[in-house]
Amino acid sequence: MKAMNKISVARWCRLFAAGLSLIAVCACSALRPAATPHPAFYSLEGMRGAAPAAVPTTAPAAASSTAPTLIINPPRAAAGFDSPRIIYVRETHKLEYFAHSEWVDPPARMLAPLLVAAIENTGAFRAVVQTPSAAAGDLRLDTEIIRLQHEFRTRPSRVRFTLRATLVDDRTRRVLAWREFDAAVPAASEDPYGGVVAANRAVQTLLEELAKFCAEAARSARMEK
Repeated sequence: MKAMNKISVARWCRLFAAGLSLIAVCACSALRPAATPHPAFYSLEGMRGAAPAAVPTTAPAAASSTAPTLIINPPRAAAGFDSPRIIYVRETHKLEYFAHSEWVDPPARMLAPLLVAAIENTGAFRAVVQTPSAAAGDLRLDTEIIRLQHEFRTRPSRVRFTLRATLVDDRTRRVLAWREFDAAVPAASEDPYGGVVAANRAVQTLLEELAKFCAEAARSARMEK
């Protein structure tokens, strides 16, 4: 009987030790932080490879030596849109951010070289120069991103991009023309990537409109002189 009691006690001790070990493992698992998904980074390229259909790609030969030089200042962005965070909207006046998806750079910075390339394609300017630069210019373009947001208030969701542009005579500081451009493009999927693709399409649309706007305003300014 005593031998059986000793065996029972030994077995109970082993079970107790195994239970403690299991509790310790569970406790460690609970204390260990959950794995955080790696963020995904996206860029604005304005649908690279797509040529603006409404904008002439070459300038008349006679205009090349007399066309103005355009200086493009760095684009600005309204409050809330001046960071790399990708914004989405479910309620009016409420901006939210995707947790694990970001732009590789603030949209205003990514927009600058796209502006230069699109306006150069018009052939309406002798040169298009992005500041900072030591080059002198005849006209200056100031731009501001008013909004760039993925809106989930409709089905399908859409990306809305609004840009304000002002063309100024760089010598007299006179405003020659200004306009607010707006584009809304449906997203192909209800996720950050669908919004990024739609954002690039919206940017391409506005680049075409802005390039045409600058070319026409520059020609009108030359005719007035």
